[in-house]
Amino acid sequence: MGKTEPKMIRPSNLRGAIEVEEEVLRVNDVLDVDKGVGDEIRNLRKARDTTLTELSSLTGLSQGYLSQIERGISSPSIKALHSISRALGVNISWFFRAVEEGEENLKDFVVRADKRRRLHFSSGITDELLSPNLGREIELLRCIFKPGSESGSETYTHRGEEAGVVISGVLHLWLDGQHIVLNEGDSFAFSSGLPHRYSNPTDDTTVVIWAITPPSY
Repeated sequence: MGKTEPKMIRPSNLRGAIEVEEEVLRVNDVLDVDKGVGDEIRNLRKARDTTLTELSSLTGLSQGYLSQIERGISSPSIKALHSISRALGVNISWFFRAVEEGEENLKDFVVRADKRRRLHFSSGITDELLSPNLGREIELLRCIFKPGSESGSETYTHRGEEAGVVISGVLHLWLDGQHIVLNEGDSFAFSSGLPHRYSNPTDDTTVVIWAITPPSY
């Protein structure tokens, strides 16, 4: 029997995102649910390496209903969206990406600086999605590490490739048994199949631009 590939998820994300005041979804935001919401759910589900069967089990929603939501045939209720967001480890606002007025035609190509989707994790790491969505072959993130934050105490592996550059601060990277200290301006690239983890043990905030293929969340 072949070896099962591990789920494509960073340990820092395992407990899901922390709700913050500015990300609490207003009721008005869910009154206009279009096919784009279904696309966002499907893209995130695949990036989390989760099947419809697994999502159905996690949410209590039928596979048929979830499939209809993803295909834009059915509009999810607020309750259903809440269940789906919790199962996939994000805030419900993740599915409603803001765009500049008059730039709806650019939403699949451009992310304005003030319109980034952000997830704050209990690990002390904040992820800002720089890619317009998770439906492409590559994902681009701006990762902010608070002092003392880390991906986890154990290394992990998954399929794919990743690369990044340290914009500010210091990043400690454990890669295939090696402990590497990366300073501002240093960059890296490696196969995600190598055991790895990372942290910021310093007293200053670290910012890293991180690219991952295929998208993993």
